[in-house]
Amino acid sequence: MTSLLKPLAARDAVLLVARVLLGAIFLAHGWQKLTEWGLDGTGAAFDQMGVPLPGIAATLAALIELVGGIALILGALTTVFSVLLVLDMVGAAVLVHIGNGVFITENGWELVAALGAGVLLLAATGAGAYSVDRMLSPRPQARVADRERALVY
Repeated sequence: MTSLLKPLAARDAVLLVARVLLGAIFLAHGWQKLTEWGLDGTGAAFDQMGVPLPGIAATLAALIELVGGIALILGALTTVFSVLLVLDMVGAAVLVHIGNGVFITENGWELVAALGAGVLLLAATGAGAYSVDRMLSPRPQARVADRERALVY
């Protein structure tokens, strides 16, 4: 039975590392939109790229990335913020990057796809054991038992 727990511990450690790294990237991008470029500058850039409602889109993107990045780092409301960040990356890919090829050097879609795939995985798996979500869960023992049963079958 202890051999079943080792993969769970490794899984939770990997989820922690992924959450912190993805969260730091999103936090940095949200911070950049708010402070370095400012919402007006971000909105102007979005307008030049053809993003509809650029002022609103800039505000939403900046806040989702900033707050979502912090939430991922903490593992708080991970599924909710992961879904919002997936939608943010899908919007960026479709509205801005998809027509520029794959590579980021040409403003392509590779970064938004990688980030989107990462948060999609977090939306599917949850935050893992080392998270605020787990600390606030009303039944953490039941979830561990469910996961152990899933590994056995």
